Amino acid sequence: MTTGLHHVTGITADVQANVDFYVGFLGLKLVKRTAGYADAEQLHLLYGDGIGSPGSLLTFLVWEATGRGRTGIGQVSEVALAVAPASFATWLSKALAANIPFEGPTREFGEPVLRLKDPDGLIVKLVGIDIPTSAPLADAPTRMRGVTILTDRAGKTAEFVTRFGYWPADREGLTQRMVSDTDVVDIREVSGFVPSVPGAGVPDHVAFRAQDADAVRSMRRSLRDHGPTEVHDRTYFLSLYVRDPAGILMEYATDGPGLTVDEAPDKLGQTLFMPPQAADRAEDLKEMLPQFAMPGEERFPARELPFVHRFNRPPNPDGTTLVLLHGSGGTEADLMPIARRIAPRATLLGVRGRATEEGRNRWFRRIDATTLDQADLRGEAEAFAAFVDGARISYGLDADRLVFLGYSNGANLLSAVIQLHPGIVRRAILLRGKQALEMAEAADLSGTRVLLLGGRDDLFVQDASTLADDLSARGVDVETRTLPVGHELSGADVTEAAGWLGSILPAEET
Repeated sequence: MTTGLHHVTGITADVQANVDFYVGFLGLKLVKRTAGYADAEQLHLLYGDGIGSPGSLLTFLVWEATGRGRTGIGQVSEVALAVAPASFATWLSKALAANIPFEGPTREFGEPVLRLKDPDGLIVKLVGIDIPTSAPLADAPTRMRGVTILTDRAGKTAEFVTRFGYWPADREGLTQRMVSDTDVVDIREVSGFVPSVPGAGVPDHVAFRAQDADAVRSMRRSLRDHGPTEVHDRTYFLSLYVRDPAGILMEYATDGPGLTVDEAPDKLGQTLFMPPQAADRAEDLKEMLPQFAMPGEERFPARELPFVHRFNRPPNPDGTTLVLLHGSGGTEADLMPIARRIAPRATLLGVRGRATEEGRNRWFRRIDATTLDQADLRGEAEAFAAFVDGARISYGLDADRLVFLGYSNGANLLSAVIQLHPGIVRRAILLRGKQALEMAEAADLSGTRVLLLGGRDDLFVQDASTLADDLSARGVDVETRTLPVGHELSGADVTEAAGWLGSILPAEET
């Protein structure tokens, strides 16, 4: 029976910091990057040894700017990586030099242990033990040594883990060590502790090795009376998902076909792959998924600003920056596909609204379904104006090639910024926007240009003329066009916006 860990999957809120830690500091190799299989709008990164061997893999779902999860009952709490016992002094020096939080060294189950924290707060233990490995990396952990699981049903969890080829070994305090032919699972009894909460720094699941598809099918049959199971083809392995008696998500994944099935060993991790079900959205997803730089590559450093934001940079930018404001329930990435079609060579800056309503992102609050919170609208307009000033200065954005594009709720916020803070937004494309302000100051807005694109059959914005009239009365050069669509965006929006943009931007410098 094939035994041992296949991989552990965690969650990160900062893809660049994650890459810098696991590749730059630990020295692992990025062996695969894909859109997520469960959610294609999430980036999924896989780290491991030189060929992505099962048992060396740490993978991360990228939830950009999400909150920190809570470590607790029903989850993996620590991931252990094997390093050469003689390397501890080197790792201590590296952690001190890189300002990586650490504890130890200590000894656990007779092994030297150094605890580190990754940028999201996940505990990564370096364990001094010589483990044979098929593809070692210089000055990097050789493979996973094990995981620590928190459970309030330790006996049941230990019994369940035996299904994957583990058996009881030593015990230290409240921790029962289970061992396989290659690694360990430490099961810690934490009755009375708080339950875990998903989020950054908290692993999503642990996966164990299955020899082949027949082993997966056999395991599923053996779990028929245990509870629900799911089997999914993840391209690189076939996986069965199940929860143990304490609710811990566990996976049983085949060794093959492996990470080299669509990428040569010396090219691993260089190409963004799409799961088969997302192939028809591949180009849009490439714009939506967060970008990052590998250690040593030129990068665009992130700045601390009052709104969550994300850049997407094309290979040959023309100096234009499109600032994107999503509609109700959207994210900073939602408008990137349509914006890329409007301006193929522009840098895209997607921004996330700070208000929430029933868990959905918005730009400002509502008092009820039909009444806007005017105080919050004005407050968020002021905050966004400050964000624009900060972004322009911090990132060196060219004010003469800065254009704003807002959809629905985002267009409404933009229209308020235009009216309340003259000069901040000088060029804007407002998609399905309307007048959100009840009373605006009589400011001189000459020099501002706005394209209003409405939908003839829009049930949410039935009359945008009030906004157009109010802007025109204050000196804005407004062009209004009504498209044969509803509230949704369409190819006609791309055509009209691209044409308008080409007519109002200064010629590109050569």
